[in-house]
Amino acid sequence: MKIKNKAMDMQTILLLVVVGICAGVLSGLVGVGGGIIIVPCLVFFLAFSQKMAQGTSLGVLLLPVGILGVIQYYKQGYVDMRIVVIISLAFFFGSYFGSKIALSLPQETVKKIFAGFMLIIAVKMLFFDKTKKETSVTSTETTLSKPT
Repeated sequence: MKIKNKAMDMQTILLLVVVGICAGVLSGLVGVGGGIIIVPCLVFFLAFSQKMAQGTSLGVLLLPVGILGVIQYYKQGYVDMRIVVIISLAFFFGSYFGSKIALSLPQETVKKIFAGFMLIIAVKMLFFDKTKKETSVTSTETTLSKPT
């Protein structure tokens, strides 16, 4: 699918701003945003294909859009930079292979995989997650993640 170069009307721009704000707030609040907010909004409100929505969501991640949120968490000692580096590197290569797979599959299959993944995560979080007390974090974990 080729991207059409057309002018956006004010309603579309406002919708995109609202989607971005919601994704940013949700990302800062609970650590999610791209796949859970941006992709469904682009599909349902702007009639993007699943692949176009996923590619656009990844495009948002290309820039350091979460840096202000990360700084806030880091200041409070809630960012373990070793983990960030490892996951970021794995994400970097994983997104390449994931996109190759998604682009080789039919549109409906990709949509079903996405929906199934969200459903599994929702059921797990609603019914099978045990809540952990924040005070149960070991002093070693806290020490490793605090800024120096």
